[in-house]
Amino acid sequence: MKTKIRKILLAIFVIFPLVNIVVGQHASAINLWQNGTGNYKNYRIPSLLLTKKGTLLAFCEGRKGGDSGDIDLLLKISTDNGATWSRKIIVWDDGQNTCGNPCPVVDEKNGRIWLFMTWNLGLDTERRIICKESRDTRRPFVCFSDDDGVSWSKPVDLSKTCKNPSWGWYATGPGVGIQLGTGKFKGRLLIPANHSYDDPQGHLAGAPFGYGSHVLISDDHGKTWKMSKPIRPQCNESQIVELSDGSLLMNMRSYNDNHCRAVSKSKDGGETWSDIRPDQQLVESRCQASLINYGAFNDENMFLFSNPAVPEGRTHMTIKTSFDDCNTWSNAKLIHAGPSAYSCMAKLPNGKIGILFEYGTDHRYDKIRFESFPPEMLFMPGTLLHE
Repeated sequence: MKTKIRKILLAIFVIFPLVNIVVGQHASAINLWQNGTGNYKNYRIPSLLLTKKGTLLAFCEGRKGGDSGDIDLLLKISTDNGATWSRKIIVWDDGQNTCGNPCPVVDEKNGRIWLFMTWNLGLDTERRIICKESRDTRRPFVCFSDDDGVSWSKPVDLSKTCKNPSWGWYATGPGVGIQLGTGKFKGRLLIPANHSYDDPQGHLAGAPFGYGSHVLISDDHGKTWKMSKPIRPQCNESQIVELSDGSLLMNMRSYNDNHCRAVSKSKDGGETWSDIRPDQQLVESRCQASLINYGAFNDENMFLFSNPAVPEGRTHMTIKTSFDDCNTWSNAKLIHAGPSAYSCMAKLPNGKIGILFEYGTDHRYDKIRFESFPPEMLFMPGTLLHE
């Protein structure tokens, strides 16, 4: 019955799109960061979080160069559903070193925002860290905010408890973490992360290493953190959602040559994970993606997935929907047909969908843009962004 109602409603949205425009159902957008402006050469790795008080936090990396070198962790804040934004806040600047890969999570019990990041010496590249030829290694750090992102605690190194010493590369997210809302592990905080590891069959960086994913877990509201069992082989940049039965789904960037996302499930709150399987409905070309549980829409629970939905290159930023716990995906909505890459979504206090993503007209990393729109627009014809 619910499925029939949904089909009728979707048909109405397609036939009468102007009705939604008349009543204010439209998209809004703003470029939060643009290459060549401010004190940085470029801006990358967007992360979007809604706080307990309804504030939007938009994080990114401010880069003086490329993937390595002098990188600072930046933030802008909105208290009006993304209509206006604050000036940039520098969350972490460690001189010439790399501070990046934002992955925040909010504790709904006390409102504290935990922000996970990773650090390495600016002189060390990802390849040298993977191959263990670097001066130092890649390290996970965490800080927190109790005032909705206005100020932050000093970042703390979690390498001793949250990184296997045999690993080389390490990255949190990028994207967001979650807090479990039901079952035995209700209240547990989870941060998706990934690493490189010794793999005799691997060819990462032209050497015997591979990529794997894992989860950081806290059962005491962030006081202590531990690692899950790793998810392998050949996967990294990941996001987690809690399904209707309380189990978890990890959705990961895949290096298994299937041109699609890889997924794994957990039935014990994220401590152990099933074998990887490809989700061939979610086409990708080795890029980060966003996955969130939007919640109720037309009396059904809706999950949203965004990525550049092409098997090669990075274009066609698209959002897909699932109404059956991420088993099937449909209603692909093209957000931007041109160059695009990393993204992060959130449900806004006004019920709209917010997406923060990398895009451009000539290059996929030209800008980081925030778009918001009613969920009904996912089922209307046409591209959301026209440029």
